[in-house]
Amino acid sequence: MQPPEDTPTSDSKRQWSGRSLGTRLGHDIFFVLIRIGGRRLAYFALYWVVGYYVLCRPSVRRRSDYYLRQRFPESTWLKRWLDCYRQFLQFGKTLIDRSIVGILGPEKMKVTLHGRQELLKLVEQGSGFILLMSHVGCWQTALSALHFLKVPVNLLLEQEEGDFDRQYFEYAGISRPFRIIDPRGYLGGTLEMLDVLKKGQVLSMMGDRILGSNKSYVNVNFLGKTAPFPYSAFKIASAAGVPIVVFFSCKTGYDSYVLKVDRIIHIPENLGRSGEAYLPYLGQFIDELEAFVTDYPYQFFNFYNMWL
Repeated sequence: MQPPEDTPTSDSKRQWSGRSLGTRLGHDIFFVLIRIGGRRLAYFALYWVVGYYVLCRPSVRRRSDYYLRQRFPESTWLKRWLDCYRQFLQFGKTLIDRSIVGILGPEKMKVTLHGRQELLKLVEQGSGFILLMSHVGCWQTALSALHFLKVPVNLLLEQEEGDFDRQYFEYAGISRPFRIIDPRGYLGGTLEMLDVLKKGQVLSMMGDRILGSNKSYVNVNFLGKTAPFPYSAFKIASAAGVPIVVFFSCKTGYDSYVLKVDRIIHIPENLGRSGEAYLPYLGQFIDELEAFVTDYPYQFFNFYNMWL
């Protein structure tokens, strides 16, 4: 159970890959540990596995270093190694927790949702909305908790061919609880996204990574240095006349998560294609993301160089 690769592509702004590292056997061993001894046994093994990668695999450790240097610029080399261990440990725990939901059942996880009424009110309005998340905490837990909305949930997701990592519902052998829209499709899936929003459905997107060959990004300040962030979600929200809900999850205890509606962003309609028009609204998302990594510095899971 390791962070995704940071393999560069032909697009200079697209430096990440969602393909998992490690082997299928390594993942399967953790699945067996979960079935035998639950979370406790899997966590115990994780401490040793993470220690091995931090101490013996500098190429893997480097993937954490990009973010940690921005988040903790004054850290000594020893402190950064410890921070790396803590970040990989948190990442591993979220992967184990995701598997537990599917293998042992959702009752093994305590999930608290803040903002339930705000979400229900948006659904009652019937216009749909965009759920804008980030690679923090466990976004799969967030999606699994949205069944109370009683409307279809659609996820913009780029799936790597041949990747053996699985989602929580695949472990349980149940049907996928959300529809996937592929950003590599026609016009980046824009027509599909606009269609589901017009039908009053939920569209979930990630706000911190550039997908496919998408050129809709602007450079903003994130953790003190310039970084390219996509503004596609804001452009689609403006075109469809729907709000954006900033929605993050965080691990708060041994078996507990908190999901929170951090902010609802209302964007004027028909702002056009220029990224400059969306900077004030993207800035609100960046503010919430920076606040999150301030409170939960080891639950930010972008393991590649985001910065210019």
